[in-house]
Amino acid sequence: MKEKLAKFILEYNSKKHGSSDHFKQSLYIENEDKYAPLEVFLKSENATLDEVLNLGYAHSSIEVFPNERFEKWYKNQYSKELSPNLKKKVGVYYIPRQLEVFNALEKISECYKVFRDHDVLINRKKLPVQLGEWYAKIIFGLEQNKSTSQRGFDFFLDGKRIEVQVSWGDKSNIKGVKFRKSLVEMSEYCILIFLSDNLMVRDICFLDSEFVLRKYGSKGHFIFLKETEIRQYNFSQSNKQQDKVKNIPAMLRFAGPVFAMRASEIFKK
Repeated sequence: MKEKLAKFILEYNSKKHGSSDHFKQSLYIENEDKYAPLEVFLKSENATLDEVLNLGYAHSSIEVFPNERFEKWYKNQYSKELSPNLKKKVGVYYIPRQLEVFNALEKISECYKVFRDHDVLINRKKLPVQLGEWYAKIIFGLEQNKSTSQRGFDFFLDGKRIEVQVSWGDKSNIKGVKFRKSLVEMSEYCILIFLSDNLMVRDICFLDSEFVLRKYGSKGHFIFLKETEIRQYNFSQSNKQQDKVKNIPAMLRFAGPVFAMRASEIFKK
């Protein structure tokens, strides 16, 4: 089966199929960075999906895990862009590089131990969130106490409650960073920690909760702060609230290159 699959995909890619209706397919299979419609392969070889899965293949949705290589292949193969509607349905069957995953798991396990030993992680859930909260804690000198509510932990600065939210990714979240309105109402300040894909700080925003409620509050239970709307208040753009930073060396140490350069200028003493 493995040889048949490799041969089929190689032959399929030896010519263009723009005149066919294969571009409408929603499931594809990959071999050595080349793709082919899964259903076409199964029919041509009278094979089943179970036989493919038995080879070690796994499904990946490109809406969940964007695949630029596939989209480039699709455009080249069918001479058309992948439509937004079809993109929501497309899945690619691929063979995970299990050795790389296994080696990464060993490294992550070691990293988690370091994070636990240095009081970064409380549990094994949501590493970026807990890491971002830890950044906020050491940069602003926050106190972290167990909450009496079900949310876990609360942060305080000079006895005043702080609401901390973390956004992870090189690109800003289109919907914005979500704050629960009731928690903003209970707090004095809102801190947003923006992390890059590599988990370094790419920016920080420190806002008065009253200002957030007045300017961005809505009738719903949540407040969404879009990065484009609050960028002017970010530390990379503004020198306001810089007096709240208690540990400038820590902020610069964990900052990404761009933010570190800008912050070093703003926070010169």
